[in-house]
Formats: sequence, structure tokens, C-alpha cells
Amino acid sequence: QVQLVESGGGLVQAGDSLRLSCAASGRTFSSYVMAWFRQAPGKEREFVSTITWSGSTYYADSVKGRFTISRDDAKNTAYLQMNSLKPEDTAFYYCAADSNFRRSAYRQAAYYDYWGQGTQVTVSS
Repeated sequence: QVQLVESGGGLVQAGDSLRLSCAASGRTFSSYVMAWFRQAPGKEREFVSTITWSGSTYYADSVKGRFTISRDDAKNTAYLQMNSLKPEDTAFYYCAADSNFRRSAYRQAAYYDYWGQGTQVTVSS
């Protein structure tokens, strides 16, 4: 089992950058697929990005070219670097983990077994 704790959210202006961190407990972090999802008020939780244990990365079209997911297995931490932020990026951002990777399912929130408590990102125009 793994526990996840996000940090790094905040209030920024459009065009600014933020880096979210997801610290994981446990000694098997390197064997987990890590992902970021977000949820805006009144909307469903949506996929943002995933990184596999081998470092393969996947992004939602809405963030491609602006966001970068990464991981540091030595620190048991995953990151989401967010550049050129837009007001529509405003949401609660969640870190998720799973021990498997299925190409047909990795964009679905229900696929992931472990979740953090989330961190708020607000982008003002």
C-alpha cells in the first residue's frame, strides 16, 4: 500500500508557473505508475498526465506542451511542472498511483488504487 501527499498548489496569475509535488510512502515507489488528475467545481475528475515506472509519459491534450510530469524514485516523489498556466487550469489537483499500467485504462480515474488528498491550484486572469 502507498500513501500520497500532494503539495505546491497556490494562487497564481495567468502565464505563471507552478510545480506540484506528490510524496509517496513505502519502499516500492519505483514500481508504481504515477498520475495527476484534476477536478474543477461542478465537473468530473479529469486526467492530466501519467508517468510509468520506465519513465514513459502521457498527457491530456489540454496540457500537452505546457505541463511536464516527472518522478524521482530516490525521493519517492512525483512532480507536475505547470507552465503558461491558464484560468481554465484552475482545479483541485490530485496525485494517484497504481501498480499496473494498462494503455486502455490509464486515463480513467477509477483505474487508480491510491489517491492523495489534493492541492488547490487557482489561476487568475
